Amino acid sequence: MRVAPTLVVTDEQRKILENWARGRSTPLRLVQRALIVLRAVSGCSNKDIASELGTDRQTVGRWRRRFAQHGLAGIEKDAPRGGRKPTARDQIAARIVTVTTQQKPPAATHWSTRSLAQHLGTNHAMVHRVWQANQLKPHLCKTFKVSNDPCFAEKLRDVVGLYLNPPAHALVLCADEKSQIQALDRTQKSLPLYPGRLGTLTHDYKRNGTTTLFAAIELVAGKLIGTCLPKHRHQEWIRFLELIDTQTPATLDLHLIVDNYATHKHPRVKKWLQRHPRFHVHFTPTSSSWLNLIERWFRDLTDKRIRRGVFRNVPELITAIETYMAAHNAAPHSFQWTAKANEILAKVRRAKAVLDKVPSA
Repeated sequence: MRVAPTLVVTDEQRKILENWARGRSTPLRLVQRALIVLRAVSGCSNKDIASELGTDRQTVGRWRRRFAQHGLAGIEKDAPRGGRKPTARDQIAARIVTVTTQQKPPAATHWSTRSLAQHLGTNHAMVHRVWQANQLKPHLCKTFKVSNDPCFAEKLRDVVGLYLNPPAHALVLCADEKSQIQALDRTQKSLPLYPGRLGTLTHDYKRNGTTTLFAAIELVAGKLIGTCLPKHRHQEWIRFLELIDTQTPATLDLHLIVDNYATHKHPRVKKWLQRHPRFHVHFTPTSSSWLNLIERWFRDLTDKRIRRGVFRNVPELITAIETYMAAHNAAPHSFQWTAKANEILAKVRRAKAVLDKVPSA
């Protein structure tokens, strides 16, 4: 008659086993194995353990022996299984990765699981598993642009220096315009959100005009200064600068971080700045809107107030934007910049090195 091995556990092993047995994120098979060992340690027979846990005596005996021989490692990982190494499957997996990353289908811009499976003579489930294992997502694409500004390093250090070490007795303001914000009305009423169903918006809409938001966020305190105007010419930019001038303490210098939009460099804007010497303008490098923190706030405005909004006319849109700005200023907060200039420059150098290796299309 076979006798089940007697199990002895240390206090540390018992604690780990109990954590596994109670863990909500622990795999179910490991929960069962931990319970088997704990019941065995308490003196239960294999038959009683199997009956209590809804399994069979062979399973209980297997994990009881595994723990007796190898301890926690014996039940945490499955034993290696026999069989021949799947060399053919490995070869097709390597081929899937190579073709996905280095070739394009003849009549499309990217592969699907089925088109690649047909091309390689395999099945789409195999392609899907290989893509998952290698984190390949041909159906997704991110936009990017590496700046070619010849003064990129100088402008970057200037702006990042303001973020990381703001000047004393001065305000740093990140400013820009968000142009052509559309007042969109939906063609039907939206269905409400409730458990088990998303909220809905019709895919089509009615255009009811546009507005342009001029906004600046103060770096330290996070206060917003903004106004909506019908156009975004140099005349409107000067009006916005005058608004900033009236809404900030006259004794402080103002350092404005802006992009290279032609409006910001118009001759009349330059003359206005000469008449207001407390304004100091710092331009971000070309194709580097990510360096201006106001763009981060614009993203929040779009996500939280505009994209799902319903506006029957431009005044309704402007009211919604002004209400959102007022709510921000009631409890102002800014965005903390942490990246150092040298780190960004190193990343840009790596990106350019990779681009230089990519063959021309």
